[in-house]
Amino acid sequence: MRLLYITLLAASMTLPLSAAAEMVVYTASKIITMEPALPEATAVAVADGRIVAVGSLASLRPWMDARESRLDSRFEDKILMPGLIDPHVHPSLPAVLTQFPFLAPDDWSLPTGEFPGATNPQDYATSLKALVAAHDSPAVPLIAWGYHPLWHGPVYRQQLNQWFPATPVMLWHRSFHELIGNDAALKMLGITEADTRGNHESDWEKGHFWENGLKAIVPKLPFLFDPQRFGQGMNNFLQMLKHGGVTTALDMGTGVFGNPAAEIAMVRQAAESSKAPSRIIMTPIITDFLARGKTPAEAMLEIDGWRQDNSRRVLVENHFKLMMDGAIFSGLSQMGPPGYLDGHQGQWLAPLEVTAEWARAFWLAGYQLHAHTNGDKSAAAFIDILRALQNEQARPDHRFTLEHFAYSTEDQTRQLKALGAVVSANPYYHYILSDVYSDKWLGPDRGNQMVRLGSLQRHGVPFALHSDSPMAPLSPLTLAYNATNRVTINGNLTGAEERISLDAALRAITIDAAWIVGWENEIGSIRAGKRADFAVLDSDPYQVGASGLRDIKVWGTVFEGEVHPADAE
Repeated sequence: MRLLYITLLAASMTLPLSAAAEMVVYTASKIITMEPALPEATAVAVADGRIVAVGSLASLRPWMDARESRLDSRFEDKILMPGLIDPHVHPSLPAVLTQFPFLAPDDWSLPTGEFPGATNPQDYATSLKALVAAHDSPAVPLIAWGYHPLWHGPVYRQQLNQWFPATPVMLWHRSFHELIGNDAALKMLGITEADTRGNHESDWEKGHFWENGLKAIVPKLPFLFDPQRFGQGMNNFLQMLKHGGVTTALDMGTGVFGNPAAEIAMVRQAAESSKAPSRIIMTPIITDFLARGKTPAEAMLEIDGWRQDNSRRVLVENHFKLMMDGAIFSGLSQMGPPGYLDGHQGQWLAPLEVTAEWARAFWLAGYQLHAHTNGDKSAAAFIDILRALQNEQARPDHRFTLEHFAYSTEDQTRQLKALGAVVSANPYYHYILSDVYSDKWLGPDRGNQMVRLGSLQRHGVPFALHSDSPMAPLSPLTLAYNATNRVTINGNLTGAEERISLDAALRAITIDAAWIVGWENEIGSIRAGKRADFAVLDSDPYQVGASGLRDIKVWGTVFEGEVHPADAE
């Protein structure tokens, strides 16, 4: 019996080694682990999509001797970092918008081409006319994304009619929260004044529809969701992820077009068929369920059903998004006293009591809540909701996330810290909006202090950086550049005290972003046991410094051990 036991024990000890998948050891010029105990390395061993060991080639030798392995030195002159994380994107928006050209105040480099920005009315008009002249799809209107009146002047229905009396043309606002169309476009799409009656977020005379007013318009644009068109748009988005070094993204608005089940299916089909080197975590949004007349209980049942089809690349988890105030680009953020310079008012996207009701239901169900929050008045409402929830049922690790963080006060930062809130911020807001908002809407004291990340770092509030794609380039290194330099689109350094350190910026797109997503045990750093997700860079961020971050070239990514060069289809 003892001999039999020893024989079986010996066999069991050899089975894992003989059955184990081949181990690949990647060597690199430098591996930035984002692990304080071992911040740098030169070799990492990977098997079955996970990290086996990290260190030097010599330190990995015992693993290489113990199991079948091979050495891969293709990254010998590259820098490896943890796969970059963008915790707030909108895959369906680029899938729709990249079907058409971009014409915004800022420059855009996309899989579909290079689109220079227009920063004044004359340049905008000239560029728009050229785009319309080149439009060769008579069955659909020309839709140009990126219009903003603060740069481009007032361009509404009447102006579009003058420029394009016969060609259907629509402008999708830089915020994505507004659409403007001319007579030809409205006629082509079958949009009538009756479609807008009773909707206070539309102006028929101007051909202007915003926020909830879009509900009358988007259903009239079915061509946007044609499987071939939408599929190509999704492939554009997936290419954007890879070129940005992103291996994990949180979709922060599943259901924005009113059919979340179909949206998830289309995103999954594109991601799975292309073998995209990334995972996308889908986040249902309150406004979708409100528009469809659902209760919180009914919403949770739907979400439970969506989870049944989770795959390696597309997942639905326990995230839920609330919507507080309106879009920052539209000037609809809720600002506290003294408000806006020109006297206009912000907007709540749902009554606060309704938002609080839904927050309570999902809080008690154990969800991680996220809230679109831009102005300081909206931040105050966010804090009030969180305080009430904590008082009713304390959750010590709730990670209730304030999304965007466009404007806040120092006192609010202290309150966020006290309540255990975390922040997912878009530093690109400061880059593109600070100057013009200082001049037109907020005054320099508040406009210069947009996205006060320095305050979060000083008070120890965990934060991540996001693109809100397509509100900012899907490039975490560009976002890190924005956060560490605080230089505006006009080259002005403003709010210098709100800059963050280089290390904090890199943490905000890796391990701290993993914390926001709730995946800190799986991704965000390079250590044994985590998923083998890497961003492969041509330069070392710590060597080029803050000023060189946005110029670093991303060679490609490694997703769960699979190598994906950025220039490969």
